[in-house]
Amino acid sequence: MTAMHWGLNHPQSRAVGGDAMTPILTLLICLGLSLGPRTHVQAGTLPKPTLWAEPGSMISEGSPVTLRCQGSLQVQEYRLYKEKKPASWVRRIQQELVKKGYFAIASIAWEHTGQYRCQYYSHSWWSEPSDPLELVVTGAYSKPTLSALPSPVVASGGNVTLRCGSQVAFDSFILCKEGEDEHPQCLNSQPRPRGWSWAVFSVVPVSPSHRWSYWCYGYDSRSPYVWSLPSDLLELLVPGVSKKPSLSVQPGPVVAPGESLTLQCGSDAGYDRFSLYKEGACDFLQRPGWQPQAGLSQANFLLGPVSRSHGGQYRCYSAHNLSSQWSAPSDPLDILIAGQIPDRSFLSVQPGPTVASGENVTLLCQSHGWMHTFLLTKEGAADPPLRLKSKRQSHKYQAEFPMSPVTSAHAGTYRCYGSRSSNPHLLTHPSEPLELVVSGAAETFSPPQTKSDSKAGAADTLGLSQNNSDPKTASHSQDYTVENLIRMGMAGLILVVLGILLFKPQYSQRSLQDAARR
Repeated sequence: MTAMHWGLNHPQSRAVGGDAMTPILTLLICLGLSLGPRTHVQAGTLPKPTLWAEPGSMISEGSPVTLRCQGSLQVQEYRLYKEKKPASWVRRIQQELVKKGYFAIASIAWEHTGQYRCQYYSHSWWSEPSDPLELVVTGAYSKPTLSALPSPVVASGGNVTLRCGSQVAFDSFILCKEGEDEHPQCLNSQPRPRGWSWAVFSVVPVSPSHRWSYWCYGYDSRSPYVWSLPSDLLELLVPGVSKKPSLSVQPGPVVAPGESLTLQCGSDAGYDRFSLYKEGACDFLQRPGWQPQAGLSQANFLLGPVSRSHGGQYRCYSAHNLSSQWSAPSDPLDILIAGQIPDRSFLSVQPGPTVASGENVTLLCQSHGWMHTFLLTKEGAADPPLRLKSKRQSHKYQAEFPMSPVTSAHAGTYRCYGSRSSNPHLLTHPSEPLELVVSGAAETFSPPQTKSDSKAGAADTLGLSQNNSDPKTASHSQDYTVENLIRMGMAGLILVVLGILLFKPQYSQRSLQDAARR
């Protein structure tokens, strides 16, 4: 220590020692650089290769798949390991493909599933193992069901719970989300007790500008790489603020069990994707992405044969095909199922079924059993039925639908129904039909109606009942009256002009004769 300390402090000794050690240091550095890679190779630390599967690591049973291993140096040989043991099925592959890192499976089965790693041999040494790759076979069991709770329609930033369930006794489930790079992102469920056969996942769709598509699998934890078929795709719909579409129904919103309906979702905004949703359902009645015929900005959704489960409130959404953002929802449309309450309503009219135009008419709907609401429909009208809350009177429940004053547009066949507050979309059997006949001079000025005009008139009728007036019909009557007065005035003016023209020559001739006599 003393001599070293001294030598380092003596200027002359430091100078001589530095000159002598320079070649030695240079030689040691060169030897270190040249021996470094060899030491690295000898320690078995060649850069690890990359292992992947084509077309993917989740393959349906019986489909082909190829495992690819690729090293970063000149490779002389590849080896594939399944759970730390050489993969036995590799012996059946052509050695020319194995030497290139191609491990092909012509038809995947349960024996091929598991966790894989690969290594390569280069410069007399083996590389580090690759990162693990889990090869999964799907389709070994029937598909589970995926639903959204409370609804697949989610406000931006809102929470929704996805439930994956199956009739097979699975204890584990996988939820996968469609990724932006076409590679799904999957999440494993928490361990479940055997026999539960369902799992829930909480997700948060944060933006309406992305598609939120999910599906799930079920499996037994004792065979973690053998999965079921995938569930049907579930797309969460995050409504936007663009122009809402319109929703209508043909032939009408009240239907008997076994009949069929067509719900029409349309827009003039150039939408070409439509979706129909029933309030309270866990999935869409018609899946998002339904596309109409080319050139039509309308989608027809067929319901039928309907049952009591079809009763409810519906909305539809629209989107442009090249956009993932959906529109604002349409106005709600109620579908009502008749004959679901074991009671019948009775319909009568005051003062009678045949009235003159301009009279006051009241349709009275009654029932013996308790009803919360009564509904009045007109045959051929596509408008929603009129609704009035019932009142008890003389041991009966009833509602009065006034029509004041009536016009020819009110004529038609009416029926009424009752409903209860527990399920307002289920109705009684319909009343017997009541035909209202409207006569009178008011029809004289009405133009002949075409078939489409008749439908329009029928649709207007219910609007008249609600408003107790018909400004549209009144304005038409006033227009025809003014038009007739103008025609009569023009005719009178023409007669006056013709009289003047005829009188003037006669007057001139008499004047000449009188002058000659004088």
